[in-house]
Amino acid sequence: MTHHDRQALAALTTLILLQSIMLSALYAGIRPHPPVATPLFGIAPFLGASVSVALSAMIVQPLSSATGRGLSVMAALMALVSFGPQKYFDAQFALIWPAVILGQLAAIVIFARVLSASRHEDGTDKTATPCDGPA
Repeated sequence: MTHHDRQALAALTTLILLQSIMLSALYAGIRPHPPVATPLFGIAPFLGASVSVALSAMIVQPLSSATGRGLSVMAALMALVSFGPQKYFDAQFALIWPAVILGQLAAIVIFARVLSASRHEDGTDKTATPCDGPA
């Protein structure tokens, strides 16, 4: 397993834990917790789906295939519903900022690793030089 794979797995694990803890807080009624519903969907089923997608990305390897990369990006995007930049304007931001910032950092790591892996697989990695030799 490469260092990049470990970074992607660590970021996915971070998102899984953050979302699982928030879901647990919702069920236990411990504040702050996510709202029970948003205008478009129930939050508990959405968090369950988000965790499932992240676990699926880990199982199929987050960087080794198009499926893994797609699931990884989907997991990061789904997590940003809960931890995205819109949360800076949330009335409870002072209570949730550690999760928001950590969630955003994990999503950035996933996006960066997936982009790097996609470029490397496509042969368009602009960072390699002829002197680098085989990867």
